[in-house]
Amino acid sequence: MSESPKRVRVTADASVRRSTPVTRGIALPGAPVDDADAVFTRALMRSQLRLALGTVAGFVLVVVALTLTVALIPEIDQFVVWGLPLSWLLQAYAFYPVILVFAVLYVRTAARNEKRFRALRDRE
Repeated sequence: MSESPKRVRVTADASVRRSTPVTRGIALPGAPVDDADAVFTRALMRSQLRLALGTVAGFVLVVVALTLTVALIPEIDQFVVWGLPLSWLLQAYAFYPVILVFAVLYVRTAARNEKRFRALRDRE
């Protein structure tokens, strides 16, 4: 019968191994940070997350206030515009400008954050 093939163990040379495990430019938690780009990238990600959460919280607050205004002030129905009560028009069309304002503010601030990040990265 034929002999079974020898098993060979393949290992990497110690000089090839990385001292800092990095995944897509972001240092893993607990690993020593050697790369300034990783620090700046994480700071940018945290900044963008704070911006997104703040924008969503502000949007929800404004939408709830607008909804409560329509629900709690019945006198709004006395005003009629183009044959429709004002409360109907507010519910139908007032949210779109609010969405647009929050979207524009978010995009401008996110772009400013990224511009500052690039300025910090290029300065190094």
